[in-house]
Amino acid sequence: MNVRSRESLARRRVLETASALFYAEGVHAVGIDRIIAEAGVAKATFYHHFPAKDELVRGYLDEEYRRQRTALEAVRHDAPGPREALLRIFDLLVSNAANPKFRGCPFTNAAAEYPDPTHPVRQTIADYRRWNRGFFRDLLADAGHPEPDSAAMILMMLRDGIVVGGDLDDPDTLHPHAREAVTRILGIANASA
Repeated sequence: MNVRSRESLARRRVLETASALFYAEGVHAVGIDRIIAEAGVAKATFYHHFPAKDELVRGYLDEEYRRQRTALEAVRHDAPGPREALLRIFDLLVSNAANPKFRGCPFTNAAAEYPDPTHPVRQTIADYRRWNRGFFRDLLADAGHPEPDSAAMILMMLRDGIVVGGDLDDPDTLHPHAREAVTRILGIANASA
């Protein structure tokens, strides 16, 4: 194995360790020394890949962004149409919220710890949210919604409510309400067709 492969594996271990700790405990609650120890890497190796903690946080969020994008694209691909894709996405959000290990949305959680909207971590969060809103908008447009931009914003608010409420309220009670909200939004598309 060459040095480049080892560095890549070390970076992966750091990211996986940080991701698990950041999600479970919060970004600011987890120190670099703990991540280094639990990832089993040397301090110099850590700083070679992540010169600052904020760069590690951005790496964590970039990984989550890729993971969620892949998952949502798979739902869109497997669904028979855009309406079904949106319903399945929100069913999945509610199901995730019911998981006992669910701790809310990594992006929402990180945003609470980085209140300055100009901070690079917040820019990563904003990029993700723009993509997610655009993803919803595209599905709504494909479903024939007359106002896909406005409806996508409403779906983002519903999404945010689920990822926050799922951790605060009984997630089992969220499913019928989330499905009804998405169905109503999609009903506007049906009415305009």
